[in-house]
Amino acid sequence: MQSTNVETKNTELDLSDSNVLLTTLQQLRQSVDEEGKVIFEQWKKQIHRQSFINSSLNLAYYLALRRHDLRELQAALMPWGLSSLGRIEAKVLPTLDAVIATLTAVCRPEQYSTIVHPPIEAFFAGDRILKQNTEDLFGNTLDQRRVRIMVTLPNEAATNYEFLRDIIQQGTNCVRINCAHDTAVEWLAMINHVKQAELELGVSCKILMDLSGPKTRIKFVLTPSSKQRIFKGESLLLTHDLPQNIDSECFQASCTIPEVLTKLKIGTIVWIDDGKIGACVESITSEGVWLKITHARIKGEKLLPEKGINFPDTDLHLSSLTTKDQQDLDFIINHAEQVDIIGYSYVQTAQDIQLLQQELTTKLPENFPTPAIVAKIETPLAVSNLPELIIQAAGKQPFGIMIARGDLALEIGYQRLAEIQEEILWLCEAAHIPVIWATQVLENLVKHGMPSRAEITDAAMSERAECVMLNKGDYIIEAIGILDDVLTRMQAHQVKKTPQLRALHSW
Repeated sequence: MQSTNVETKNTELDLSDSNVLLTTLQQLRQSVDEEGKVIFEQWKKQIHRQSFINSSLNLAYYLALRRHDLRELQAALMPWGLSSLGRIEAKVLPTLDAVIATLTAVCRPEQYSTIVHPPIEAFFAGDRILKQNTEDLFGNTLDQRRVRIMVTLPNEAATNYEFLRDIIQQGTNCVRINCAHDTAVEWLAMINHVKQAELELGVSCKILMDLSGPKTRIKFVLTPSSKQRIFKGESLLLTHDLPQNIDSECFQASCTIPEVLTKLKIGTIVWIDDGKIGACVESITSEGVWLKITHARIKGEKLLPEKGINFPDTDLHLSSLTTKDQQDLDFIINHAEQVDIIGYSYVQTAQDIQLLQQELTTKLPENFPTPAIVAKIETPLAVSNLPELIIQAAGKQPFGIMIARGDLALEIGYQRLAEIQEEILWLCEAAHIPVIWATQVLENLVKHGMPSRAEITDAAMSERAECVMLNKGDYIIEAIGILDDVLTRMQAHQVKKTPQLRALHSW
């Protein structure tokens, strides 16, 4: 539905006039209410959880609101000491009603007796719902830190109980088992160690099992005998099967989903190993696809098995649930009493969510609680379909979103990552959905023992999410402690987008 653009109207109006400003706000409120209800009606049949009704309606209002350009209106509200609508996500109509009521009291005091402010309960209901949804997903915490910490488990967690106990004792609230690595034997050992640590420490630690999804990875590598690293300007042959000794001086690699090679065209962009290696398709032959390396460090890059491959400008048309995912899902179902959350990779449409929900319905015992789903947002299509993903998933079960910033940056371009990350945070807060801030958080600290200044700032900004994920590394124990300290300190200064003006003691 087309809505009236507030910016267009404001160019014809004097918003410094309080009565004009009030009328504009009232018209905006009416438009948001009407358009939001139309959006909500389209979603209504998909929402089976009564607890999600108010959240989905608020999301619909937020989408209706953000069809307008509100910047001029925001600036006009500031001189009156009123909300500039910058914290409206979790409470769209109550915020508009509060501003309208206060401005009415200023402009038209004769109407004061008829002014109705939204009740305090309604104004903060969204914040309470988000808090409850976060607790449903990640459990309660015994400390005062609002943001949870998730840690990706290394293989060591299967054989070293003390390691797993230590990371939980240090402040980990949830562990992630990546089904792309290890086997069911290691996964079960990790689960058993988590449960043992919970009993010993008297704390709760949720378990997320992350389906690997249709992620294309390097399978085998054939490296020239005279070289260990690949450099910019050199060629790489991607093959369907095992690399062949076609050219002893050429790097060759096979990939885990060979059918993707049939989708590639001359000029197609390819990224390898989280963007460390950039390339484009130079030619396609019977042997495979020849890539010209366009990005690599001056000292070159190692080409290693299991590293991911991204094709940002190619629609691969792959199912979100692979054959391996189906097998891994069987393991999860068999251990459903221990596994709390299913991580769903490369989700792009509501139909992808529906596919997993149908599998769970078919495989879970009757009347067994449905595990929560965390959808990983990794592609432009997933970003554009985010409202529909939320409705399909949260309408039926506990749900969260992971901003998988590594793959997402490669797919949309690094320059857009910060902008899109903000939009995901806003939409999820409007729907009262918890968000996981993921990929390379404190990466230098985790792997090398010393954080960079930039990643400490990144960790501080992650306070606006509900959970922050750390990847595995030799210094993970130290990283958990530092992240815990950063998040706790930042909580005193900011919650979500709201500054907390505690007394300053730095001067």
